Amino acid sequence: MSKEKFIIQKLHTSSKRDYLKRMNNNKAKCMNVSQKFDKNYWDGDKKYGYGGYRYIKDRWKPVANKIIKKYNLKNNSCILDVGCGKGYLLYEIKKILPNIKFFGIDVSKYAKKKAHKEVEKNIKIVNASNKYPFKKKHFDLVISINTLHNFEINDLKKSLSEISRVGKKSYIVVESFRNNIELFNLQCWALTCKSFFSKDEWKWIFKEFKYLGDFEFIYFK
Repeated sequence: MSKEKFIIQKLHTSSKRDYLKRMNNNKAKCMNVSQKFDKNYWDGDKKYGYGGYRYIKDRWKPVANKIIKKYNLKNNSCILDVGCGKGYLLYEIKKILPNIKFFGIDVSKYAKKKAHKEVEKNIKIVNASNKYPFKKKHFDLVISINTLHNFEINDLKKSLSEISRVGKKSYIVVESFRNNIELFNLQCWALTCKSFFSKDEWKWIFKEFKYLGDFEFIYFK
């Protein structure tokens, strides 16, 4: 049975965002650049994405600890991060559980190239809406943070299906909104999002697509 979690909220709200500046900074053209998920998105000007997505010691550690505790992960567990980017969350989990088995998948060859050296070899270049190169229920836990909202609904269905297929348990995070202010801010800020759904709409989608894992929403207040 799906359950809403509150694991990444503190990290998400720790970042300050100028919504109107991004909206007014030739955003439509910037979106075309961002959606290539190459150097500009990760380490280029902030109008294209992160503005320099670098490893910050212990930034992801609280999230890693919460995931380990909530899903009872051990050194003999096996996990997958869907849309892992540069693999910083995987690295923090590995620091706590040195012998854990892990993989990440991401569409970005640039992100893999610039991933933390401790996890780079375990990252595969895979579009998260395609079939994953893993067997049924191969993983004790599948994680996907801020990736699935980048798909249109037909590809979203495929991705949720694959996450359910390869994972015994799963935890995903998507962008959402609860009111018009949060919707406006999300529309101003998002460069790669293609699924703008309210909290209730996401819950309907999970039920409709038979996704039974856990989920969390992030909002742009």
